[in-house]
Amino acid sequence: MDGLREEVARIDVPAEGPLTPEQGVVAFRQALEASQPWYASLLEVVARWVAPDEVVDGVPYRYLIAGEAFDWLRLAQRLVDSARDQIPGDEAEQLLLHGLPPDGRSEEEFEEAIGPQKHRAHLNFQYGVVIEELLLLAVETELQKAGRIAAVGMAVPEVAAYEHVYGKTFDELLVFYRAETEAGLGSLVSQSEMQQFTYWCSKYRLRTGEPARVASDTRKALALMSRLERGRERLGRGSAPRRRSIPR
Repeated sequence: MDGLREEVARIDVPAEGPLTPEQGVVAFRQALEASQPWYASLLEVVARWVAPDEVVDGVPYRYLIAGEAFDWLRLAQRLVDSARDQIPGDEAEQLLLHGLPPDGRSEEEFEEAIGPQKHRAHLNFQYGVVIEELLLLAVETELQKAGRIAAVGMAVPEVAAYEHVYGKTFDELLVFYRAETEAGLGSLVSQSEMQQFTYWCSKYRLRTGEPARVASDTRKALALMSRLERGRERLGRGSAPRRRSIPR
């Protein structure tokens, strides 16, 4: 508690306008100390947050991908981690793992809380990363059900899914990705790096795919999302797509 008071005294938090990461963390903790609802307070800070990324205790946090896709739950995790002892653990878990708001607010209320610009960037992330991950997972599942299990000279379904979706092998996509972005994927890949690659893949699919095929694939991913959400409702808990790792 004394540490919090010292931090609050050291960092000036403006009443309105943009917040630096340090200011955002202090503003959030101040609101909790004042017994404000934690989720509403978190969204207020998210609405004012401007840093696209940061490094905290050696851990990289990337919130904005390609300057246009906002991983708002990554920022929520950052803020929750700064005040774990002041937030109900079960509510934090439901939000961070399953995207379920503790106060049950609607998507329209969420948009109003964080602002239209951040909400548009959030939708970019949903469609460019989450939906793309679901599409790859759906195709991978189809390949497994069809018996396309890896044999000699045959790619495993997780790798083969890329060629089925994009018409290029995973390695070919990596070459194009490096050429366009000057980024790459090494042997050890962080979640944010994989998300950046996935977002690039989604734009590649939109740019090069036949419109009818693009629409069909998107519907396939949305159908999988609907099934996961129905399962979540039946279980009374959230369901999230498995995070994809780099195929090797």
